[in-house]
Amino acid sequence: MANRWLFKTEPSVYSFQQLQKDKQTMWDGVKNNLALKNLKDIAKGDPIIIYHTGDEKAAVGIAHALGGAYPDPSQKNPKLLVVDIEAVKPLPRPVTLADVKANKKLATFDLVRLSRLSIMKVSDDQWKILEGMAKP
Repeated sequence: MANRWLFKTEPSVYSFQQLQKDKQTMWDGVKNNLALKNLKDIAKGDPIIIYHTGDEKAAVGIAHALGGAYPDPSQKNPKLLVVDIEAVKPLPRPVTLADVKANKKLATFDLVRLSRLSIMKVSDDQWKILEGMAKP
């Protein structure tokens, strides 16, 4: 069974819309130890929610991993990892952080608990709830 993930990005730096144009990208720039630990667990085909930070603060699209994590070729530190991802589809409607915080079933979700974490696991139940919240 595949793991599910949420990747955060500042849309002014790299947005889901840009990922859709590019079709795929190497996801880099992760430095936090817990986020790097999570990155190590990503496998080919794992689904990923793309979340815009900054003023938007909303889950906006779905991507998937094209393979597992590997050392960042632009860095000398082998502990810094990257993963290649591919755009799948935008969410029918964005799911805002306010929406997530208002849903009591998501109170233990890392998006609520660990606000600075850029790559986090999403349980099957959390994924289903987010998908439901994204329906128009």
